[in-house]
Amino acid sequence: MDSKPVSKTDSSGFPQDLSYQSGFGNHLASEAIPGALPEGQNSPLICPYGLYAEQISGTSFTSPRKLNLRSWLYRIKPSVTHEPFKPRAPGHGKLVSEFNQSNSSLTPTQLRWKPADLPHSPTDFIDGLYTVCGAGSSFLRHGFAIHMYAANKTMDSCAFCNADGDFLIVPQEGRLWITTECGKLHVSPGEIAVLPQGFRFAVDLPDGPSRGYVAEVFGNHFQLPDLGLIGANGLAAPRDFLVPIAWFEDGSCPGYTIVQKFGGELFTARQDFSPFNVVAWHGNYFPYKYDLGKFCPYNTVLIDHGDPSINTVLTVPTEKPGVALLDFVIFPPRWVVAEHTFRPPYYHRNCMSEFMGLIHGGYEAKADGFFPGGASLHSCMSPHGPDTKSYEGTIARGNEAGPCRIADTMAFMFESSLIPRICPWALDSPFMDPDYYQCWLGLRSHFKPGSSRHKS
Repeated sequence: MDSKPVSKTDSSGFPQDLSYQSGFGNHLASEAIPGALPEGQNSPLICPYGLYAEQISGTSFTSPRKLNLRSWLYRIKPSVTHEPFKPRAPGHGKLVSEFNQSNSSLTPTQLRWKPADLPHSPTDFIDGLYTVCGAGSSFLRHGFAIHMYAANKTMDSCAFCNADGDFLIVPQEGRLWITTECGKLHVSPGEIAVLPQGFRFAVDLPDGPSRGYVAEVFGNHFQLPDLGLIGANGLAAPRDFLVPIAWFEDGSCPGYTIVQKFGGELFTARQDFSPFNVVAWHGNYFPYKYDLGKFCPYNTVLIDHGDPSINTVLTVPTEKPGVALLDFVIFPPRWVVAEHTFRPPYYHRNCMSEFMGLIHGGYEAKADGFFPGGASLHSCMSPHGPDTKSYEGTIARGNEAGPCRIADTMAFMFESSLIPRICPWALDSPFMDPDYYQCWLGLRSHFKPGSSRHKS
């Protein structure tokens, strides 16, 4: 599928209406100038229009073909044309990619954060990004990190590159206009973007202040979950994942800065041109976005509450079947119809750890205190479940409650088999809710030893 020029732009020069290619995991091709892709080979002696051929590999050369990820980029100047990297000054200080006792802490206590304030001073996506928790190590190529961001300034004359892992970005407030080496993405709250390891990108904020959530995975990439007995259709459809079409800019950009996250630290290198100079590309390794409103959820139709795994959008598997390094699960609008059933999520202790966020609306298991832009963390085997108000309200409706549509909501969960360590600035945050535990203290005993057994 080829790129088509888009004429409508806003005052910043970013197109208002973008065309995309579609398909998760597809091998795609795009060219901003017809004939820019070489025919019959990847790296001819002289590429069309005098472009440079450059491959970006997301997996090792010898990974099995079904898992092998790579793309060929045809660019005006190769990305190696830059000055040496130097530690960024001033440093960042709130990004972590190797979690240990020196930089993070453990607690089994259930944690909840209120929405963070948006910054008052100029803050771009890079400076507004901070780690909340995580486990493992980018150096060992196994683990994850969960970040949040709050920004109010477009990235200017700089691009960000994450050498540690893939970013899954979940905007909660404010749109993101993301320029990548493969082209441009419009990402609104209610959509997600995945920026694979190694790609350079810049974030514009057309609405001004913006905040959201970011999951980062080390050593593997996001995949669609197997559907198993669901069959061939359902959940996130591959065709609904949208991929940029080729777009490039040419010309001199003196002092342009590449900011590279490498081992959790930031380094900068200067060059005299934009990194977004890719005229054509082809392959199966690229940034993409997905509209969560297109998700096809599944739910029980008779009794009991289904496990949340039934609404997995994307997963990062481990070598152990059925065990994820990280799952991205959503709780979208849906009907609940189960009979004689406690319909909200059940009380639970889980061998997995669960980080939850809320994009808009409310969450059925938390009547109070969980707001859009906030977050909660229930670590491995820490009990959790509906708060007192949600439980008592559900019981009061009784067994005769009819079908009900949960509307105007979009909550999500990052779930991992690893036990997260929490960063000190997250534990000491003024937005930490110290009274979170009290939402369960009102749960009273309903035990009646002499009563007859419930009969449906």
